[in-house]
Amino acid sequence: MARLVILGAGVAGHTAASFAAKWLSETEDEVVVVTPNALWNWIPSNIWVGVGEMGKEEVTFDLAPVYEKAGAIYKQAKAVSINPEGSADTNKSFVTIEFTGQDKEGESENIEYDYLINATGPKLNFDATPGLGDGNGHLGEHTVSVCTADHAIHASHVLDETIEQMRKGERKKFLIGTGHGMCTCQGAAFEYIFNIEHKLKEEGVRDMADMTWISNESFLGDFGMGGLHFNMGGFVTSSKVFAESLYAERGMDWIIGAHVNKVEAGKVTYETLDGEIDEQEFDFAMLIPPFAGVGLKAYNKAGEDITDTVFAPNGFMKVDADYTVKPYEEWLPSDWPRTLQNPTYKNMFAVGIAFAPPHPISKPMKSPNGTPIIPTPPRTGMPSAMMGKAVVSSIVDMMKGKATEPTHTSSMAEMGAACVASAGKGLFSGTAAAMTVFPIVPDFKKYPGTGRDINGTTGEIGLAAHWVKHLLHHAFIWKAKLKPGWTLIPE
Repeated sequence: MARLVILGAGVAGHTAASFAAKWLSETEDEVVVVTPNALWNWIPSNIWVGVGEMGKEEVTFDLAPVYEKAGAIYKQAKAVSINPEGSADTNKSFVTIEFTGQDKEGESENIEYDYLINATGPKLNFDATPGLGDGNGHLGEHTVSVCTADHAIHASHVLDETIEQMRKGERKKFLIGTGHGMCTCQGAAFEYIFNIEHKLKEEGVRDMADMTWISNESFLGDFGMGGLHFNMGGFVTSSKVFAESLYAERGMDWIIGAHVNKVEAGKVTYETLDGEIDEQEFDFAMLIPPFAGVGLKAYNKAGEDITDTVFAPNGFMKVDADYTVKPYEEWLPSDWPRTLQNPTYKNMFAVGIAFAPPHPISKPMKSPNGTPIIPTPPRTGMPSAMMGKAVVSSIVDMMKGKATEPTHTSSMAEMGAACVASAGKGLFSGTAAAMTVFPIVPDFKKYPGTGRDINGTTGEIGLAAHWVKHLLHHAFIWKAKLKPGWTLIPE
């Protein structure tokens, strides 16, 4: 009997666990899922929770019964450390976990494994920006967030209070975007500002709002992918032109190339790519925090700390990427990992946000003061799920004795992705931008000029895309609950 341990049950981890449990169901092998959360959260729909268009119960569900049905062992706990070589007492690799569920909260356990998938996702590093966090690693009091379902509920309440004040004649300033120069997930903030704008229109108070987008992108439409050119209605346009037109037609201002370095009550201070320091006032603000690894430690057989061997400085796990430091002009698609296998310990893999990318996708930039201001690579949603499935496919083949090396690959330089970004929810008034991109990491040698296949990189915006977004919400929750036919729904 072999044991696969999966750390994390987000999109990547849950996808891996679901397929592993299915493919190993007729064997004596074990699938163990370790996650600190009792609930699964379809994070893309948190933006609708954050404007009061959905409740928490519509974007979450209990994990325990799903894993019981699947035949996986579920432990509500957080991973603390990994001993890939075992210890003086055992030659077996193991991970140390600390329970978070009320029945065993605070207790620890060592779980031996034959294969390990790190799908822990990110630590929401609010404290990287003074005032964005509370100093204890949590969201501060000055802004709201949509990173979790509970954050989104709080954001919705604050938004409702703000709208009530606007109804009484108070003009309000909204500031939405990124809260640090090294943030990712610009797309989530993009969706949220447009959903707020739509909500204000529906509530009849849009004329009482000044709306500003603030981002570490060097241009609108970068999205952490260096921007893109896509086929829209038979014409090729750029994400820069597309984004600028959207913001302009909805009467929004924007601040780009910005590193927010301090958040106070009603005000942020930020540094721009030209080195200037400026301020922006707000009454309502949602700023995405930067991401970091969750803080896993690693030890060798002698008990010595080998965290720097297994993990990159940002806390994400090293995989089969080329981490050689080199100038932007020398970056290659082949720098990106394909098997997502740890190069030192071959029975460990990392997927989704948990793997360390070799470098950004967007061109690296710094202010004259030396401050990095650049989006970090997006690794969420569809790419995360595809990585989870590919890695677990390889592991299952190895567990069944069909192979000794990974049999499946999942490189962001070789895969495409689809994204439907909401710009306002409503059965007949909603809109969304539907985009496809191939490949995610541009390949300028294969696709000169644009770096991507124009036939596979498209964009449309309208009501139909909103209906698709709403349909996908229900389809992916159905899939995550392992309902009948779940394997037919693509990642």
